[in-house]
Amino acid sequence: MVRFIGIDLANNKRIKYALTAIYGIGLSRAKEILDSAGLETADESGLRTKDLSDDDISNLRKVLEKNYQLEGDLYRLTNLNIKRLMENGSIKGRRHRVGLPVRGQRTRTNGRTRKGGKKIVIGKNK
Repeated sequence: MVRFIGIDLANNKRIKYALTAIYGIGLSRAKEILDSAGLETADESGLRTKDLSDDDISNLRKVLEKNYQLEGDLYRLTNLNIKRLMENGSIKGRRHRVGLPVRGQRTRTNGRTRKGGKKIVIGKNK
């Protein structure tokens, strides 16, 4: 089993799809990483994670650590950006603080994911 940045990659998946299990890597970035690690033929040949040699794994690890912010660093950066918005007092920051949708969605009838379950008024049925 191959492990990068604290994430175990699936053995039977193709390497370009297995890399997407890491937070911060999508399909296009996975292809870019494979190209820079010298595994550009892995895209066409369907090289699987279990077929990687030790040299391939070390090349991938070097490319990931050198060029990209992933997992913990990326989570930390995202949380710092949200915290900065909240401290600024911007509209987005206020909506984060209150727990409402941030990007302009309607809240009169929808938005239950951010607002929570329906609030039941007790005196309504009497």
